[in-house]
Amino acid sequence: MTIDNIPYSEEQMATSSVELSAGWAELLRPRYLISTITLCLGVALFAFNEFFISTALPTAVEDLGGAALLSWAFTLYLVFAITGGTVAANLKQRFGARNTLLASATIFIAGTVTATLATDMTQVLAGRLLQGAGEGIVAALCYALIPELFPSRLVPKVFGAEAIVWALAAFSGPLVAGGLTEHFSWRAAFFVSIPVAAIFILLVLFIVPRGVAGLQKAPSIPFARLVAAGFGILMISLSGAVGSTLPMAFLLAGATVVLTAVVHLDRRSANPVLPQAAFTTRKAIGTGLWVILLMPLAQAAGSVFLVYSLQHLWQLGPTAAGALSAVMAISWSLTAIAVASLSSLALRNRVMLLGPIMLLAGLAAVMTAIGSGVLWLVLPGQMMIGAGFGVSWGTLSQLMMDVSTDTERDRTSAMLPTLQSAGYAIGAAVFGLIANVMGFGEAASVEAIRQAMIVVFATGCLIAAASVFFGMRTGALARRQAKA
Repeated sequence: MTIDNIPYSEEQMATSSVELSAGWAELLRPRYLISTITLCLGVALFAFNEFFISTALPTAVEDLGGAALLSWAFTLYLVFAITGGTVAANLKQRFGARNTLLASATIFIAGTVTATLATDMTQVLAGRLLQGAGEGIVAALCYALIPELFPSRLVPKVFGAEAIVWALAAFSGPLVAGGLTEHFSWRAAFFVSIPVAAIFILLVLFIVPRGVAGLQKAPSIPFARLVAAGFGILMISLSGAVGSTLPMAFLLAGATVVLTAVVHLDRRSANPVLPQAAFTTRKAIGTGLWVILLMPLAQAAGSVFLVYSLQHLWQLGPTAAGALSAVMAISWSLTAIAVASLSSLALRNRVMLLGPIMLLAGLAAVMTAIGSGVLWLVLPGQMMIGAGFGVSWGTLSQLMMDVSTDTERDRTSAMLPTLQSAGYAIGAAVFGLIANVMGFGEAASVEAIRQAMIVVFATGCLIAAASVFFGMRTGALARRQAKA
């Protein structure tokens, strides 16, 4: 049996053959309340800490010195977060979800304590490295545990709850971190994540069963491929720190070769870290993962350059520019909550296909605003970009879990937040290179900035168009898979 021509398990067929009646209140019932809080705390560790650190870190640099190392605080965190997310499913199979979550949360706490008590920037870097490794694994496993802890009818609500967490982090994170930094110390802003992580550990002890999940014989950890993947991500991150165009292009080209080779080798391995069909065009899971990667990659044009453009092309102040930038997060969260509230799975699957289209329309609106100088177009553009993610992200993530085999579901689930982070990292590097080629810089004239941003957002539109293609193909392949 299928629903809307998409295959489902026996439990899902039983609960989805009619319109689903699960409401938000069910997440708050005793059976699911602790699980909901635990997974939301896992996401909160990732989301809030990101805003806390980015807000307080400049003040830490002023206090400790080492401004030249500032970019490395973000680079090392990103590299180890993505690498940790990549190996999370393997660790879950080898050591079990409970042990892996406890260890990774402890690593995160160790990194946070190291950064909080740092007396120089090298210690901050060591702390950020540990934070990235711990958070990357926690975020990936929180996704992997969703289908294990909740019935399929509640999965959309879980994604909606996580969208609420991201919205709270986007607005309260910088405010709380700024207040702590200004009135107490940057160390207080760093420290605030520790009690949250401690509560998370206690909840994991409470809800995640003992024992090793997965294979009877634990797979070995593919260190060579992980090191190569980390090196590729490092090259992408470093490309944004170099000043000239040629080294940036060289690093991005090298990263492309390395990461392509890693994916190729992983497919031929008896112990893969990726789903076997990842990034192919033959199966829904392959094209769906392309959408997961390409949508944040395209949106990185705005996350990197929108606030700067608003300040320099329209002379908006930081508050107004930040507010317009935040519209995307608001729209994402509100739309995700609305879609998660739909009782019809068939309707959510149809709406999901509109996500990449709305992203493309939103980026085109922002590009038009920059080219024409019409500021008000930025608002609907940002709303459409956020809504594009909101209508598609949770449903697409659930679809990726559903079309995976039982043996690959953990790997697929863990890849979702990891690919999202990788998409933003790649996008930031690619758009930085394009902007540099177009003459973007501190000394650039307003017209030069405008022309550079037009090309940046036009490239974002092309990438979004590719995500539209892969999104439509994912729907077609899912229907074909259901009929096979």
